[in-house]
Amino acid sequence: MADQRLSQITKRIAAIKAELAQIGEMRPGSLTRQYKDPERHSGSYYQLSYTREMKSRTEYVPRDRLNEARRQIRTYKRFRSLIEEWVKLSIEQCRLLIRSARGSSGR
Repeated sequence: MADQRLSQITKRIAAIKAELAQIGEMRPGSLTRQYKDPERHSGSYYQLSYTREMKSRTEYVPRDRLNEARRQIRTYKRFRSLIEEWVKLSIEQCRLLIRSARGSSGR
């Protein structure tokens, strides 16, 4: 049973690595619409907000770059998801390997 699960984990980690190798431009953050006059909802513009190295940052995003920024944010979220899955699988893999090593040593 453990050998089968180890094989599944190894294959999934390889697939994650392959997908990560294909990832393009990415950036963290969230995109929000802001208004120069919030009461009248006029003068709208978009800003990207994120925290990096314990510093909060906000950047203006021109309208003609909105789709690009959205794509980069989606890519970053996918990147983070893949990394989290890889770490989770690696922990499980290490535990299974330790358990199987204990079992084969006769303890």
